[in-house]
Amino acid sequence: MTAETTEISIRREGRAGRITLTRPKALNALSHAMCLAIEAALLDWLDDPEVALVLIDAEGERAFCAGGDITAMYDEGRRGAYEGARQFWRDEYRMNALLAEYPKPIAAFAQGFTMGGGVGLAGHVSHRIVGDSTQIAMPECGIGLVPDVGGSLLLARAPGRLGEYLGLTAARMGPGDALHCGFADHYIPETAWETLKTTLAETGDPEAIAAAARPAPESPLATQQAEIDALFSGERLIDIVNALKASETEFAAAALKALSRNAPLSMAVTLEMLHRHRAGSLDIRKALALEYRFTHRALPEGDFLEGVRAQVIDKDRAPKWQHALDAVPLAAAAKMLQPVRDAELAFHDLSAQETHAMKIGFIGLGNMGGPMAQNLAKAGHDVTGFDTQTVTLDGVATAASATEAARDADVVITMLPNGEILKSVAAEVIPAMKAGAVFLDCSTVDVDSARAVAADAAAAGLLPLDAPVSGGTGGAQAGTLTFMVGGDAAGFETAKPLFDIMGSKSVHCGASGNGQAAKICNNMILGVTMIATCEAFALADKLGLDRQAMFDVVSTSSGQSWSMNTYCPAPGIGPKSPADNDYKPGFAADLMLKDLRLARAAAEGADADTPMGQAAMALYARFVEEEDGAGRDFSAMLPRFEARGRG
Repeated sequence: MTAETTEISIRREGRAGRITLTRPKALNALSHAMCLAIEAALLDWLDDPEVALVLIDAEGERAFCAGGDITAMYDEGRRGAYEGARQFWRDEYRMNALLAEYPKPIAAFAQGFTMGGGVGLAGHVSHRIVGDSTQIAMPECGIGLVPDVGGSLLLARAPGRLGEYLGLTAARMGPGDALHCGFADHYIPETAWETLKTTLAETGDPEAIAAAARPAPESPLATQQAEIDALFSGERLIDIVNALKASETEFAAAALKALSRNAPLSMAVTLEMLHRHRAGSLDIRKALALEYRFTHRALPEGDFLEGVRAQVIDKDRAPKWQHALDAVPLAAAAKMLQPVRDAELAFHDLSAQETHAMKIGFIGLGNMGGPMAQNLAKAGHDVTGFDTQTVTLDGVATAASATEAARDADVVITMLPNGEILKSVAAEVIPAMKAGAVFLDCSTVDVDSARAVAADAAAAGLLPLDAPVSGGTGGAQAGTLTFMVGGDAAGFETAKPLFDIMGSKSVHCGASGNGQAAKICNNMILGVTMIATCEAFALADKLGLDRQAMFDVVSTSSGQSWSMNTYCPAPGIGPKSPADNDYKPGFAADLMLKDLRLARAAAEGADADTPMGQAAMALYARFVEEEDGAGRDFSAMLPRFEARGRG
């Protein structure tokens, strides 16, 4: 593939695919067309045996790429046209993920200013090269955005609290800092770059990069890290602001001055993003998806237009932000990271390039287990499934029995209806499993059954885990489940790559049975809050309060909850949910009743007083067993309350 424009040069030289940014007067700012051209080239070279590696560089000494081309976004946004910017971000983020996941080596040579979109180009590839002129930064908070293009992932991976410092202050990293913070891999003097590029193109061998590398220059941030960690460890923006105000050092004063220039809402959201990344699994696709929630809303609801006006258009450097530095409401930041309705990021499927595949037996291929098994197969694992019903899934081999599915597997996963069935299946498959394999039960069952099965598995030389899930069928299909895991620590480490495919978060809760204990507590809260949410909507209807107005208030105020913000029971309000599909179950009311009964049994065994859980169980029992709740989503409590008075 060869493409020459005034913005970018794409061609093949020897064994290398070459991508060169060619607009140095604009600091090689990244346009929408450039993103699409880079993506097309990478896809073209993916299966080309003559292309052994890819080189990305840029003309000019001042900048590799100083960011995205935001002027057009501003012009359209001022007219109330937001889709152009949103499409740009969706396309750019897809390209960022492709760069990060590309199976062939990619070497990026990042001289001068490398900021924003430039970090998206050079920050995720396999060989990231910096020189003496390199200045890397994520300055998005200064224009009312957040560190995006996967930058939030790089910041979350930085040592200590350097990610918070870099993301909030937009501080620049020279070559030593870039290496210390994980934004680069190799320091090579820029005088040697052209010779190295020629060698790489001739040989297609990336080993030449390590041979040319020199010891890392000094990192000022490394020497300042102790102070940075102390000042930027706060949970919220106000905590960091207060810590900086309380410090009397010159460094703290300079950092506070930097924060005072940037959009407070953007900084508060940046903190929340970094904390979410660290609490879950660090993954480029999940980082980009979280970033997109903000950028999708950045023009109509954020400070982006005002930030661009002040910094780029009028250049008065006097933006009028929505919030004061010390007064960003928690709800405002949470709203910017709510799921986006009717907009999802699409990524390229490179699963054929995956390595380190596991042999997995998956038993129980229903509404939850089926999508989970498919996601594992799409990721390149060898999955054999069994279900008592005839189920055919793309990429999943079919076994004639549970024992056949489990034989010789590295991991056996079960997703079953109850504890008795789990114990029966476990008695069948444990003797067929090889020593050292992981027995991973993702069912929601009683704690005693989970611990009994774990004991049997451990006695047979297996690594038992109980890992019930949260997230419903939508989460199973999207690979965004949360796993609450009890059991062997070594087993958890073995299974963690699988959790990262099937979900967005996995938490090791301790000994066997603790995963089930966590799920029971979580779903008792969920059952109670869904009832309260449905009651509130029904009350709002009777008071003449518009549902959208109620959602807009409650979802950004103290009444916010997962039941309101993510799984809203009112059709047409908030992100899509089963309410928009006539309450066809994502999580059936029958299953909620089952979980609440498990919670009641656990509370009785532990002598715990749970009156709200007991009341929720009684309501769901009436809804499922005496009314029309059977087979409907658990959020269908809303039409139930709509139709009822106090009598």
